[in-house]
Amino acid sequence: MSESSAARLDLRGISCPLTFVRTRVALDRLAPGTSLEVLLDLGEPSESVPRSCREDGDLVLELAPWEEEGVVRMVVARPV
Repeated sequence: MSESSAARLDLRGISCPLTFVRTRVALDRLAPGTSLEVLLDLGEPSESVPRSCREDGDLVLELAPWEEEGVVRMVVARPV
């Protein structure tokens, strides 16, 4: 699947633990192997959401600064 077809979830300005809850709900709605692009604020959200996804068995494919300062882009996929 190409990145351009990934679903996007914008969680900028959302506090933990709601960031992970919304990410989990969005991932659970996707078919296995489908990726989800998540925008997170730098700090606790960008640290805890990827960690929680990994703990749940999801694949964090990318975690990098985004084009907006203070925002991190995570691409995560449900395992096949």
